[in-house]
Amino acid sequence: MIPQGPLPFFILGATAVGKSEVAVALAERCGGEIVGADAFQIYGGLNLLTAKPNAALVARVPHHLIGEVPLAETSDVARYLGIAEKRIAELQERGVQPIVVGGTGLYVRAITHGLARLPPADPQLRGELSAHSLPELLRRLAEVDPVTAATIDARNPRRVIRALEVCLLTGQPFSRFREQWQKPRFPLRGVTLMRSREEMHERIENRTKAMFQEGVIEEVRAVGAISETAAQALGFREIRAHLAGEISELECIAAIERSTRHYAKRQLTWFRRETAFPSFDISDARDAALNLETLLV
Repeated sequence: MIPQGPLPFFILGATAVGKSEVAVALAERCGGEIVGADAFQIYGGLNLLTAKPNAALVARVPHHLIGEVPLAETSDVARYLGIAEKRIAELQERGVQPIVVGGTGLYVRAITHGLARLPPADPQLRGELSAHSLPELLRRLAEVDPVTAATIDARNPRRVIRALEVCLLTGQPFSRFREQWQKPRFPLRGVTLMRSREEMHERIENRTKAMFQEGVIEEVRAVGAISETAAQALGFREIRAHLAGEISELECIAAIERSTRHYAKRQLTWFRRETAFPSFDISDARDAALNLETLLV
């Protein structure tokens, strides 16, 4: 449970929409600090690949849960929530406004609604499920839990396996556990930042090209031990394929742009269901922080 103090304000949105810049400007105006809610920015290293807030932004406002977990370690929503709740409580105790910023909807929902009481992982069962293809796993999930099968990220084997694992261990649909998330733990305040589809595609293209110009290939080349969860970072697999000589740099860039567009679309689908956070167009970024400030009053 989030303790008493300034309630978190959430700035959500798809990748590349411009959350970091708006959040920092808002934090400066209200004396707040940033709490990240990104499944991959939480890892140390891969700063370019995961589009972490740059040094200039971090210097302006304190950031938390950015680069705090070693790449070799596994992280999940439960680990994230444990750290996030502690940091938010510390900010509240100091009377500082927590501003939760990110695009990982599951992490945001863990803060706002807590975690469902799910069984722990079963290594043997996970091993058995991992031996099956993703289409087969999705078919089995549809048989035991059609509601989850219709809404789950079908491109993410880890989430599909976890949902199927819960169904098999409990004998109940995974979607039934999600019903425990219906009531938030505290009054919710925040927004989902939006831009036009065309503008988003242009920003994704520009950001991807900038990553390569700034050295993302060398960044990935230098990675040593990396956990299975960290290796799911958008673009990591494509750059590793390029380093192995399997695809050209141009093909790699195009593949990452395509994957990023698909990921942004899935994020928007998730956040449209989070009706507590109204859409906020930031096409005119000059006024975005000022307009958001009025929502904090």
